[in-house]
Order: sequence, then structure tokens, then C-alpha cells
Amino acid sequence: MYLGFYPETMDQQKIAWTGTLLTDTALAWHLHRYRELQDNDTWTNYVAAIRAEYHNEREAEDAQLKLGQLKYQGLIRMYMTEFRTLNNFARATGEDLKEKVDLAMPDSILEMRFNQNPEDLMEDEQFLHATYRAGIQLEKKKALKGASELVKGTQPPKDDRRKDGQVKGSPDNTRRGKENAKESDLRRDGATERKSQYGSQGRWAPKDAALAGVPAKEQEEYGRVRENC
Repeated sequence: MYLGFYPETMDQQKIAWTGTLLTDTALAWHLHRYRELQDNDTWTNYVAAIRAEYHNEREAEDAQLKLGQLKYQGLIRMYMTEFRTLNNFARATGEDLKEKVDLAMPDSILEMRFNQNPEDLMEDEQFLHATYRAGIQLEKKKALKGASELVKGTQPPKDDRRKDGQVKGSPDNTRRGKENAKESDLRRDGATERKSQYGSQGRWAPKDAALAGVPAKEQEEYGRVRENC
């Protein structure tokens, strides 16, 4: 990548700069090659030689295995970074690449990607980018939902207060309700008792019952007073 920014760099400069990055047996190999070829070496030959010397024949197989085991863990950026790193060695493309990605994704991301891209995604980069955008969108929705639930959880419960300042269902209210109910029962029982005692006239006793025990003279006086009223 560094050398890509400086395309005018000469082969001998590239080889010398690469040597500064090597250690141990790789550095010993580099110095031995330089002593043998000196300025006759070329960058193309040098790259081919070092790859042949240190190529891991199982590197691609190991990368393929790890790529198949790689799963989405809640962060699409992390998944894509690991996927691209492993795929530099595994070299998965086309349907093989798509299958590995789809098996690693939850259904929610696959549905989001399809809703955003109903057409077929033929190119590998187009497919990876669409999956990335779907993952980002889903993670944003989850974050907003989590923040909303957190805000709702911190709000105090509503007080159901009446005009007298007592909370509905409080001990004072419960006691007062029982007292009011008791008074109501007493009034109802009194009315029932009077009705049973005096009949259909309700609370007022009949005339004969009301004048019982009153002397006859006073009854006559009471009658005259009522006639003059």
C-alpha cells in the first residue's frame, strides 16, 4: 500500500525498503539474496521469490474454514473487516461468497437488505455493500428502540389523586370509604325500620298513634288550632 502511493519508486529502492520490515530468518534470507544478486535483482523477481519461500500451503484452506465459521455478532463493521481480511487468503467469490455472508447474517438483516434492494445483486462488492448498509440500518433501529425504552423506564409512575389530595387505593381513602359505606347502611336500615313500624306513611306516624296518651282536652284544643290555621 505504501509503495502504491509512490509508483516512481525504483526496484532497488522497493527491495531495500522491504528488507527494513523483515526480521529473523526472513531478514537473513533477504540479505543472502542481496549479496548474491545485488543490483541485478528486480522487484517482480523478488516478490515471486519471497512468496515461494514463505508461502503457507494451508493458508487458503485455513482462511476458508475461518470464513465459514465467521458469524455476525451485532456489529456489521466488525464482521465486514474480518470477512475481507480472511477473504484476502480464501479468495471466495460469486455464489460462494454470497452463501458464506448469508449464512452468517440474522434473518432481520437479510430482510432489510431485500427491502432495500429488491433487484438481484450480481457483483461481489455490490452485494457486500448492500449487506453492510442493511446491517447499519438495523443497528440504528435497535439503538433508537433501546434509547426509547430507557427513557420510558426512567419516568415516574402517574399518581391517581382525587380532589381531596388522597391517592386512590391509599389507606386513608380505603378507611374513609368504609366509614361512608357504614353510614349509608345505617341510614338505609333506619328508613327500613321506620317503614316497617309505620307502614306506607314512611317516617310520619298515623294520627291516632301520634295522639295516643294525649288528654282529650288537649286533643280538642289541637283540633281547634288546626281549623283556625
